[in-house]
Amino acid sequence: MAQVIDPNELMFQAFQPKVSNRFILYVDGIPSFICKKVNRPTIAIEAKELDHINTKRKIQGKANWENVTIEMYDPVVPSGAQAVMEWVRLGYESVTGRAGYADFYKKNVTINTLGPVGDKVEEWTLFGAFIVNATFGDLEWATDDPINISVELAYDYAVLQY
Repeated sequence: MAQVIDPNELMFQAFQPKVSNRFILYVDGIPSFICKKVNRPTIAIEAKELDHINTKRKIQGKANWENVTIEMYDPVVPSGAQAVMEWVRLGYESVTGRAGYADFYKKNVTINTLGPVGDKVEEWTLFGAFIVNATFGDLEWATDDPINISVELAYDYAVLQY
């Protein structure tokens, strides 16, 4: 017997897509307005194979939250480089070689996606984030482009709040 399609499935459904240029990134110690790009969390779950008689079955293995990269401007005041280095120093002090406790250098990071009128329509929270790579940009006499800072964060896990 033929399946009858519901008319509601055929008709246009109004929707408002989220757009990539409406977001606010909250990191303790780093001003939100200097953050120009961040990728949303990515999770990779490995597959485990189980041998069963003449076939193989698959189940989920361990999950791994992939690193997130933040691109930001480096204004004169407040200095973006100084803000990033203060976070780096919580985990590693290059002058003395002292390493910090995880309680000091791990922070929670919040990514809010905004709607067309500035309302928060999505919120990701990255728990236990810390810097694994910081690049403070290039200097070049032949250009007057702004200096950019790139920070790669590792984190324990992420939660999509709403």
